[in-house]
Amino acid sequence: MFNKVLIIGCGLIGSSILRAINSKKLSKKIFVLEKSKSNISKIKKIKSNCKFIKNINNKISDVDLVVICTPMSEYKKIIQKLNKSLKKNCLITDVGSTKQNIIKLKNKILSKKLHWISSHPISGSEVSGPEYGNKNLFLNKWCVIIKEKKQSSKKINLLKKLWKKIGSNVILMDPIKHDKIFSITSHLPHLIAYNLIKTAQDSQKIQRKNLIQYSAGGLRDFSRIAASNEIMWRDIFFSNDNIIKAINLFTKNLNSFKKIIQNKNNKKLLSRLSNSKKVRAQIIQLKQDIAKPDFGRE
Repeated sequence: MFNKVLIIGCGLIGSSILRAINSKKLSKKIFVLEKSKSNISKIKKIKSNCKFIKNINNKISDVDLVVICTPMSEYKKIIQKLNKSLKKNCLITDVGSTKQNIIKLKNKILSKKLHWISSHPISGSEVSGPEYGNKNLFLNKWCVIIKEKKQSSKKINLLKKLWKKIGSNVILMDPIKHDKIFSITSHLPHLIAYNLIKTAQDSQKIQRKNLIQYSAGGLRDFSRIAASNEIMWRDIFFSNDNIIKAINLFTKNLNSFKKIIQNKNNKKLLSRLSNSKKVRAQIIQLKQDIAKPDFGRE
């Protein structure tokens, strides 16, 4: 499918793409640019059949595909280096969780000779690092490909083929719609998780008692989300303008819940709680999770 692929950043997502491409034999050669010596050591242990490079230069000028898997705050430096090094018509994609900011940046500074089509595989985890990578990470998971005007249909089809080959269900979406959707389905839940853990920590200080040791399922599950990579989530929160609207809507509903509880409005409270269960049933029906109790934990 490809002669040469370059993966920039090889943590959870990057190493999973590396494993999947290797497993499916989708490229004759794979280059990896990874700054962390620890990560490089871990990648070598998985026998990934890749060649490590120390920087972006003309030695990788003839790669067919570049996959950027770094924090989004590094994109500007990477694009500037790719402009100088890559041959004409190379396809570039990224796996960032927000898209309007990326589209704006690449439209401003990316060389016109290159093709950038943004991707978002919906298959991350709270853990980071290549040791957690998995060739099946993308199996039956959504991958959003961002559709823009004046894109090469040939390159879009090539990128779609790649994600489908490694197991993803692919959907095309414009960047505005993407950022609105994921501000609610992904970014707000993470922000709530971080804030809930902060609230538990503050409460622990106020009461001068170790509350964390009595973590019930709710706090435990939120703590999993809040264990996600802080650099990645800083970039997401700063880059998606929709998060402020999502926070405002959440705050409005939280205050409404507060009022219902204060007034002991039985009918309204039961209605809200039962409606929430419908969403869980819908998620299971759409095969976005399993129906086993406690997320299938043993």
